[in-house]
Amino acid sequence: MGKVFEVLDQTLIEFIQQQKVFFVASAPLAADGHVNVSPKGYDSLAVLSNTSVAWLDMGGSGIESMSHTRENGRMTLMFCAFTGPANILRLYGKAEVVQFDDPGFAELLAKFPAHDKARNIFTLQIDRIADACGWGVPFMDFVEEREQLKLYHANPKRDRACWHDRFRTNNATSIDGLPGIKPATEPDTS
Repeated sequence: MGKVFEVLDQTLIEFIQQQKVFFVASAPLAADGHVNVSPKGYDSLAVLSNTSVAWLDMGGSGIESMSHTRENGRMTLMFCAFTGPANILRLYGKAEVVQFDDPGFAELLAKFPAHDKARNIFTLQIDRIADACGWGVPFMDFVEEREQLKLYHANPKRDRACWHDRFRTNNATSIDGLPGIKPATEPDTS
């Protein structure tokens, strides 16, 4: 039987920090909207306090997490033990998103010293922390991180302005038509 925790204690924080991948789940309000689950890797999660975390969105082909967060803020992060004792940990809460050109972005980005570029940073105010047995999760060995995204970020032909323009073009709306990346001239109304 799983347990519910009031806060992230040191044992839970260490478990989170040991995981090489975590999963982000979000959904739109519309009943016919698409639920989204995204895997995240690299060193892209920071524990901000015993009731809040942040994760770095390094970019991708979709914008569902951002669109859902802007619409309703609901988000769940899931961590699975692929080595050692079986365990699944879920962090439920209300998320906020800070886009690359929003105030406060640089301050949050500093919490991720291994990265100098990102599309967004999400903060999650946790309102439920729960674990589960994880007996159905297989053992898997971590080999290495994929290099493609790091190489894409490091390409000197893609400066920040080029990168941001790409996001504005390719990530303007979600698959359900919800707003994604804000245009350069759009004020933040959230």
